[in-house]
Amino acid sequence: MKLQTRNTIFRILYIILGSFVYSVAINALFIPHQLLSGGVTGIAMMLEYLFRIPTSISIVVLNIPLFFGSYRLVGKRFTYLSIVGIICSSLFLFLTRGWIIAVNDTIVAAIFGGLIMGIGSGAVIKNRASLGGTDIISIIVNKYLSFNIGGIGMAINAVILTISAFLFNVEMAMLTIVAIFVANKAVDAIQEGFNHRKTIIIVSNKYQEIAEELLKKVKRGITFIEGEGAYTGEDKKLIYMAITVMELARTRDIVRRIDPAAFLSIIDTREVEGKGFNA
Repeated sequence: MKLQTRNTIFRILYIILGSFVYSVAINALFIPHQLLSGGVTGIAMMLEYLFRIPTSISIVVLNIPLFFGSYRLVGKRFTYLSIVGIICSSLFLFLTRGWIIAVNDTIVAAIFGGLIMGIGSGAVIKNRASLGGTDIISIIVNKYLSFNIGGIGMAINAVILTISAFLFNVEMAMLTIVAIFVANKAVDAIQEGFNHRKTIIIVSNKYQEIAEELLKKVKRGITFIEGEGAYTGEDKKLIYMAITVMELARTRDIVRRIDPAAFLSIIDTREVEGKGFNA
């Protein structure tokens, strides 16, 4: 089996699993407490509360025009995988209808429902797909403007929740904001990874010795960058490397042991792709 085919199969399996987790959060925690989700799913839930139209049906109908935009602006592969996600979530919303997780406190339901929903949605987005709705809009904006996916979703959902506050009540809208905030944080955590990356730039006259030791002990790729001291005018070689947070302390110790006067610039890095790091 080709590597690309195998990766696609695993992505689809994760999308199916994420869709199931997402659907359980909606049916078992949100609906029993009359909470809303964000985006198109939230609109579909409002239709169910107001007119008894099943969420599993509305969510498919409302997402159809968004998939046309996704096909044109994001890509065929993403759109096809997203169609898998929305069909699975619709199916699981139907199959898990009536499931209830026994939680009496609505605030607890909002927090844990948001967490579970975010984990499910994050797993889908991590595998280059979406569950439709504002996920597609957020990914389009993120692709072209590099805005944070969770933040984009939160801004869009604020408009929808304002409408829901007028249609239902302010308390439900406020608790839904809590749920969506938690969900968006979970999405970002999964999207960016829990083991965040760091980019390190090291300036030292002992660059060769430091680089050799880092290659041996940290085992991360290193790039030399040509530089020049502005004050001294001396040519310098800067060490550039990307590491995980867990490797930061070891890297710092190696540099300080070899050259206590070395200059280190440690930068938070959202994503690293390439050899040695998962895409």
